[in-house]
Amino acid sequence: MTAQDPQAPSPPVPPNDAKNGPVEAESPWLFWRSVVFTLAIALGIRQFLLEARFIPSGSMLPGLQIQDRLLVEKLSYRQREPRRGEIAVFHSPYHFDPALTADHKVNPLQCLLVNLPLLGALPGIQAPACDAYIKRVIAVPGDHVVVNPRGEVSIGGRRLQEPYVKTYCTVDSQGMGPCRTLNVVVPKGHVLMLGDNRANSWDGRFWPGGPFVPQTEIIGRAFYRFYPFNALGDLGAADPLNAGAPATTKP
Repeated sequence: MTAQDPQAPSPPVPPNDAKNGPVEAESPWLFWRSVVFTLAIALGIRQFLLEARFIPSGSMLPGLQIQDRLLVEKLSYRQREPRRGEIAVFHSPYHFDPALTADHKVNPLQCLLVNLPLLGALPGIQAPACDAYIKRVIAVPGDHVVVNPRGEVSIGGRRLQEPYVKTYCTVDSQGMGPCRTLNVVVPKGHVLMLGDNRANSWDGRFWPGGPFVPQTEIIGRAFYRFYPFNALGDLGAADPLNAGAPATTKP
């Protein structure tokens, strides 16, 4: 028999479970693995399926108010092209407009951080090329579009019926005003998108490199408003060309 040193410390006694006996201490990695896994699932859903966005400006007034919260789904446009009347979220023109990207280089890592919850609010991390815009799809590939000085739209000579537009651009007695006009044909793989607030929306009428949004720059379709609670509801709208009548105003 080996004698024990009376000064030697006793071995640690593992914690006991009343029913199952000794319980081993949980590895810290198990906790962080769960955190990483949960975060990966959340980011995957946000990147490929669904995300929440808020309205930062008044370009979609009065239908969408500043600070309204919307759900944006990302599956529809992987299976079909955008449709007239739909509200879509897309990358900033500083991300794709050739006249703007020269002075605003896109940094993918920076844009990734900007779009992460909490991190995007950190000072100095914002960049114009990483912003997202929200507008309404007005015309699709092949449409011959005319936008007059008031911001009224005709496609193929038929005036769009746009009940969501309440504020048009002002014009003088000569029919001229501060808003730019368009007379274009939408090319393949692109759409024309305008803000509902025609008098105060920086959209395709004003972008220096051209009026069209490449479909590859569209993030998703805004389909539901979940805040404020007194304005909950679907954001769907009919094709504004279906109810169109022959244009009565000259652009």
